[in-house]
Amino acid sequence: MKDNHIQKIVNKVTGSTGIFQIEIIQSLWSGYGNIIRYGLKESKTKTVIVKHIQLSDQTQHPRGWNTDLSHQRKVKSYEVETAWYKNWSQNCDDSCRIPLCLSLESDNNEIWIVLEDLDKSGYHIRKDSASISDMHTCLTWLANFHATFMGQDPIDLWHVGTYWHLETRPDELQALTDIKLKNTAKKIDQKLQDSPYQTIVHGDAKLANFCFTHDGKKVAAVDFQYVGGGCGMKDVAYFISSCLFEHDCERLETELLDFYFSELKAALTSKEIPVSPQAVEQDWRALYPLAWTDFHRFLKGWSPGHWKIHGYSERIAHEVVTQLNSKVIKT
Repeated sequence: MKDNHIQKIVNKVTGSTGIFQIEIIQSLWSGYGNIIRYGLKESKTKTVIVKHIQLSDQTQHPRGWNTDLSHQRKVKSYEVETAWYKNWSQNCDDSCRIPLCLSLESDNNEIWIVLEDLDKSGYHIRKDSASISDMHTCLTWLANFHATFMGQDPIDLWHVGTYWHLETRPDELQALTDIKLKNTAKKIDQKLQDSPYQTIVHGDAKLANFCFTHDGKKVAAVDFQYVGGGCGMKDVAYFISSCLFEHDCERLETELLDFYFSELKAALTSKEIPVSPQAVEQDWRALYPLAWTDFHRFLKGWSPGHWKIHGYSERIAHEVVTQLNSKVIKT
């Protein structure tokens, strides 16, 4: 029954006479559906990707966070992703490439998103580790994405993007045993929101969500469930943390930020965005440690043994917490 429905949707938008399942690319987090590649019969489009979301109340969270709040957050995330492809995705050009959305349909507790198959469009390489060149390619994508949406009001998206945003993660904050970090969490979040240079952030910009061309010179990004408003440093800090271990986070921090801001300046200029690139850089550079600490706060409450909790992160967090609290004392 469901395959017949998917076939009708795909046939309608591609002109195919039939579809056949090639592979299940992945199951969605906590059992909310699947992402499937389908082949098409008698169509110029040879394959498509169908993200089939089933919003049942039954969840199987891998780390045991099975709550109604968790379920509602995921439901909201799929509503946001649908709004993203419907109202926002058309603004992305080749400089921040994403899959073309061919169709969006929903019925009761199910959503079907039919997407371009990026593999067939040349973005067929996935990486579980990144060279500096790979990181530069992804940072260029992020710079262009942030420039494209600089100053935009995230209507129908998350008011504040990223899947770890404090307001949406009270359970993880409650579980956090680092009391100083816990008590400073709201100040960190507020500082990030107070930046006068707000853009739209991807919200889950890890290495696994970037699809590379064969030569590694271009990427496209996927997975827009947590796209929303915010400071671009949240994407940058999270992306870097997904690529590097402790020593390299320390060693490469300045070089990677310098590269990102050079790309952001170029993107803001070429896209004729009416802001000062120098002013954005000055503001955002200072917020990079806060963005890093914001994610670190979530991680320590969500999965205290996670590999990303290391000396570099602890040092950054300690400095941020100390600085913010000392400013309060000095008022």
